[in-house]
Amino acid sequence: MAEKDMAEKILESYNDVFCDIVNVLLFEGDEVLKPEELEDQAPRSHYKADGKLHEMERDVAKRWKKEKIRIACVGIENQTNADPDMPLRVIGYDGAEYRAQLLADNETNSRYPVVTLVLYFGYKRRWNLPTRLLERVAVPERFRPFVNDYKVNLFEIAFLSREQVNLFQSDFRIVADYFVQKREKGDYIPEPQKFVHVQETLQLLSVMTGDHRFEDACKDGKKGGPCNMCDVLDRIENRGIQQGIQQGENLLAQLIQKLFALGRIEDVKRVAEDKEYRQMLLKEFSEQEKEN
Repeated sequence: MAEKDMAEKILESYNDVFCDIVNVLLFEGDEVLKPEELEDQAPRSHYKADGKLHEMERDVAKRWKKEKIRIACVGIENQTNADPDMPLRVIGYDGAEYRAQLLADNETNSRYPVVTLVLYFGYKRRWNLPTRLLERVAVPERFRPFVNDYKVNLFEIAFLSREQVNLFQSDFRIVADYFVQKREKGDYIPEPQKFVHVQETLQLLSVMTGDHRFEDACKDGKKGGPCNMCDVLDRIENRGIQQGIQQGENLLAQLIQKLFALGRIEDVKRVAEDKEYRQMLLKEFSEQEKEN
């Protein structure tokens, strides 16, 4: 999970990507936040419990400023699996930021809101767990009128509409498009959109899907790196073909060595020329190894 968190932070911590996510998901694509208006917020905060100092860490958080005045703090949390305690976690993140405002040396005594977005990347099933505090906490009926509810701003990326995906302008559109397509048809046909943050986007896809071929496409030694997902899939396919050829050559070499060791000299020449006979002997030796 730590590897996932790190990869998510790398892409989303770019101001252009962060603004794009917030503007599309909260404001239907209107350019409310701008990259130059953001400042990084330390993702770690501390609290004291049981006489000990504990650390709490967000995925990504930024403060929105205009003319040196802080307007809001916006955080993004990433989930690959539904978490029933998400309402409690979000309360913790938001509460830590509000507490920081109380403790800060702030001459103007200004206070600003905290907003947290939870991005869910699961595409095989919907988020079916609590998104509000009162759905998670068992509250006696007489107490319910006095317990403040707290909702999670949850966005299921794979279940966005095509219109919503098309509103994204940053590399996050590539990420959203991938998960939506995987949910809709179990396959992915890339669009020609060019990368801005190529390595970070592919690293995120690699970690979130468990398919390291995305990240490997940046490390195949070709000059310049892939420019879009069409190029990425071409590199993945070519890499697979080359690996298949190499694997076949290795198996042939191993088979020839085995035949020499068994003194089956006539078979050495035959397996080099007859593919069907080669496959038959490979299957024969494989079954023998299983029996042993």
